[in-house]
Amino acid sequence: MEVKQPELIEVPATKDSHRWVAVTALLLAIGVILHTISPNIGGVTPNWTIAMYSITIGLTNPSLSRALGIGFIAGLTIVPSSKSAFPLGNVASEICGALTAAILVKAMLSVGMSNFKFRPFITGFFATAVSGGVFTFILKLILGLPLHVWTHAMVPVVMVVAALNGVITQVLFAPVQKLFFMQEGNKHE
Repeated sequence: MEVKQPELIEVPATKDSHRWVAVTALLLAIGVILHTISPNIGGVTPNWTIAMYSITIGLTNPSLSRALGIGFIAGLTIVPSSKSAFPLGNVASEICGALTAAILVKAMLSVGMSNFKFRPFITGFFATAVSGGVFTFILKLILGLPLHVWTHAMVPVVMVVAALNGVITQVLFAPVQKLFFMQEGNKHE
C-alpha cells in the first residue's frame, strides 16, 4: 500500500509580515553584545542598544505599543551588562527612548521627510538624549545627588553620547536598510 504524501501549500508573505520581529531581535542582540564589550573612554560609551533600536524603529515604523515593547525588551536585555549603580533604570529609560524614536519617525514620515538624509541621525540623537536624560535623572534620585550634579555633569555626558549615537545610527542605517529590503526582494530607494 502506497502512502500519498500531502501536498505542500505555499503561503506568500503579506505586506504586514513579522519581519520587524526578526530585525528587532537581531539588531538588539548586536546592540547588547557591543554594549557589553565597548570600553568606557573618558566617561563616554556609545549606547549601541539605543542606536540599534533607533535603526529598527526607523526601518519598520512600528505602532507605539510595539515601540514600547521594543524599549522594554531593550531595557531588560542590557540590565545584566549595565555598568551603572542602578541597572533597572534601563527599563524605564529605554521605553522612553524607543517611544521617542517612534514618535519622531512617525512625525517625520507624516510631514513627507521619508527621504530626508539625516532622519536616522535625528532619531538616534533624540532617542539617546531622552533615554539618557531619564536614566541619569533616575540615578540622581536613587543616589540622592544634588540637581547641579545632574545638570552640570550628567546631562553633558548624555549629550555627547547622544551625538555619538546619532552618528552611529546614521552610518549604520543605510547598510541595514539595504540588507533588510534586499532580503525582502524589494529595491528600496
